Amino acid sequence: MRKSKIEWTEQTWNPSAGCTKISSGCKNCYAETMAKRLHGTGAVGYENGFKFNPVPSRLNVPLKRKKPTVYFVNSMSDIFHENMPEEYLDRIFEVIENTPQHTYQILTKRADRMYDYLSKRPVPSNVWLGVTVENKQQGLPRIDKLRHLKAKVLFLSVEPLLEDLGAMNLTNIDWVIVGGESGHKARPMDKEWVINIKHQCEAEGIAFFFKQWGTWGEDKVKRKKKLNGKELDGKIWQQYPEIIEQQFGVI
Repeated sequence: MRKSKIEWTEQTWNPSAGCTKISSGCKNCYAETMAKRLHGTGAVGYENGFKFNPVPSRLNVPLKRKKPTVYFVNSMSDIFHENMPEEYLDRIFEVIENTPQHTYQILTKRADRMYDYLSKRPVPSNVWLGVTVENKQQGLPRIDKLRHLKAKVLFLSVEPLLEDLGAMNLTNIDWVIVGGESGHKARPMDKEWVINIKHQCEAEGIAFFFKQWGTWGEDKVKRKKKLNGKELDGKIWQQYPEIIEQQFGVI
């Protein structure tokens, strides 16, 4: 279990693997590209490439780690995928409940199933819930499902940001992460789209985390994402909700 390269977490935990494209944000899925490489190496869970499947051999990994850790759940899949058996989903949440020393960040594009499942039971106190918001048509409706659930942190992953989101209802949202798309097929992101979200977060007192420009820079030039960096107007904006800063400092 290696340290994650994702800036806003510590480790990744993938009790399932593979996924299915359901929205515009899935078009250039990084997990699909990585799954093809893992399939070639014979890695467990990727025997069928990017086809969704539970991976029971990874289920109990957090139980073996005593050190308090922030886990991003299913960076290579979606915990609320339509083919996820409910009995296995129950087992995932049992692991979460039995490891109160850890914090679990759950991010999904399947907000309907997330709401249906979690509205019937208490959300564990060590869970943060998030939805992807890449555009108006598919992304914004997910926020309306998320805001009606009760979790320690409710967050939005606005990555890849594909258009101006306009005025957003951020009621009950604690944290907004924004980022541009990476890869040679990446779609560009306008600075104005990012600033619009940042201003709304500031007006609502919501933590704003700008992850990266991605393949297209602030100046609309295509480069390696490391060269484009993560500065917005000459500054790095990587805020966390106050409750998280108090508990963890900086992840």
